Amino acid sequence: MIALWDTTGVEVIKALAAERRSAGGLTSGLALTLIAVVDEKHVREAEAAAMIASQQHPCRLLIIVRRDVLNPESRLDAEIVVGGRLGPCEAIVMRMHGRLALHAESVAMPLLAPDVPVVTWWHCEPPEGIAYDPLGVVADRRITDVSQATAPATALQQRADDYAPGDTDLVWTRLTPWRTLIAGAYEAVPAPAKSVVIGAPVDDPGAKLLAGWLRARLGVGATIRPAEALESVTISLENGGELALERHGGMAALRRTGYPDRVLPLLPRPLGEELAEELRRIDADQPYAAALEAAYGLEGLNERAAMRVHIWHDPAVSEQPEALV
Repeated sequence: MIALWDTTGVEVIKALAAERRSAGGLTSGLALTLIAVVDEKHVREAEAAAMIASQQHPCRLLIIVRRDVLNPESRLDAEIVVGGRLGPCEAIVMRMHGRLALHAESVAMPLLAPDVPVVTWWHCEPPEGIAYDPLGVVADRRITDVSQATAPATALQQRADDYAPGDTDLVWTRLTPWRTLIAGAYEAVPAPAKSVVIGAPVDDPGAKLLAGWLRARLGVGATIRPAEALESVTISLENGGELALERHGGMAALRRTGYPDRVLPLLPRPLGEELAEELRRIDADQPYAAALEAAYGLEGLNERAAMRVHIWHDPAVSEQPEALV
C-alpha cells in the first residue's frame, strides 16, 4: 500500500502507475471502473464488498470520501492498494477535504481505467438529484441504496422522480431472491391473480418496490399488511386458489393450492454479492423502472434520456444567511 498525504491528482496517478508495475497489474484485465462515494465509517465495508464483487468483475475501485465541504481549505489524501488483500482489484481511497470534495471528478476522471464502463455507487445517503453529483454524470450505471437514507421511503420516491435509464438501487437488488421464487412458483398457477397481500413494514421501500413489480407483472395492486420485516407475499387467484411465500429465518415456505408445500432457501446475501449482481449489466434495468412506475403511478421512465447533464449544486449556499434588506 502507498499512502500520500496532502497530495495532488498528478502524484496519485504516478503512484498508481508505480504500484501497478510493482504488482504486475494489467489494465487490459479490468472489466470496469467502480467509483464508490462513501462515508468515512464505511470505507472498509466498501473495500470488502468490492473485493467480493471483483472476483467476478475485476475493477479499478476509486473510493471517494468527502469531508467538510464548507471548509475553504482543500486537501487530498490518498491510499493506493493494488492486489493483495483486495484480490483482482486496484483500489484508490481518496479523502477530499474542503471545497475540493465538490469537484471530485477533477481528480477521479484521470484515474478511470481506459476503454471500460464506469459505475458509480453511493454507499452513503443517496444524492437528492444524481445530476447534482458529477461522479454520477460520468457513469454509465448508477447504484444507490435508499436503505441508508434518513427517510428511506421518501428517498425511494425521489429515485423514481429522478430516474434515468442506468439507475438502480440495492433495495431492488435485495428483492431478487423473492422475485425469483415468486416468478418460478407462479409459472404453474392455472388462474390469473385476484389480489396480493405483502407482509412488511408499511414504510419499507423494499415492500413498495415489490408491490410495484407485482402490479407491473400481474396487473393487480398489492396491500401491505404491517409486519416487523418483509416476511410474506400472498397471491389470491380468481379460481379461489392461493400462492403464498413466507420467510422464516433463512428459509421460505412455499404454499400453492393443489401442490405439496415446499421449503426453499431465502438467505440474506453479503453486500459484495449484491454489488456483483448489479455489475453484471451496464444497460438500463427495465424491470426496476417498471416497478417504480407501478409503485408511484409514473409513466415513460424507460423513455427518458439516459445521458445526464451536470447541475451545479453548492451545499454552501443553503448554509449562508440571507442578505439583510
